[in-house]
Amino acid sequence: MKAREGHSGHDGGAERFVPDSRSLKTLREAAESCRGCELYRDATQTVFGSGPRRARILLLGEQPGDREDREGEPFVGPAGKLLDRALAEAGLDRRETYRTNAVKHFRWRPAPGGGKRRIHERPDQAHITACRPWLLAELDAVRPAVVVVLGASAGKSLFGSSFRVGEARGTVRTWSAPETAGAGREVAVVATIHPSAVLRADDRETAFAGLVADLRVAAQVLA
Repeated sequence: MKAREGHSGHDGGAERFVPDSRSLKTLREAAESCRGCELYRDATQTVFGSGPRRARILLLGEQPGDREDREGEPFVGPAGKLLDRALAEAGLDRRETYRTNAVKHFRWRPAPGGGKRRIHERPDQAHITACRPWLLAELDAVRPAVVVVLGASAGKSLFGSSFRVGEARGTVRTWSAPETAGAGREVAVVATIHPSAVLRADDRETAFAGLVADLRVAAQVLA
């Protein structure tokens, strides 16, 4: 992998690549050519959102992982499988969810000592900001009743850099859509940890139970 040319996190942002259309198919196709930040240079492909156009719940993660980057679909790796299990326990049907990430390209670094393994690197706020126009377009297209933010990066994409999962998780907040995403429309937002945090936890059982409890709050909003 060639050396990265700086870490500014953006090359002008994604806004100029986002079409006026709110067709998810059109948006997905346009996102394939996005050069709004430097992450496209090392990623295999853009990983856009997936799910029904009128999904009542939108699941928002941080960025694609290694497997998602290779397959081109969000939440298909180990964290996605754990999320499926948590959704089922919370009484939510995964087939009725739209899944996407705050950042659409995989940020990674090579494993120490070489080899093919790619180490996940958290996106900077600049990456989140640069990619935000795609998320706003998805929110305007899908118009979910509730958004579940999975982790800090997801929350920062909606509420800014001061967002903290620990302060917000398990509660219902309101996000007001800006002009570019249906101005005046308010969406319920429930924050929780990212499923990958459960996989990293020393006590996975307790961490998983907390994730399920937060997802049940989202289920109550839908009810």
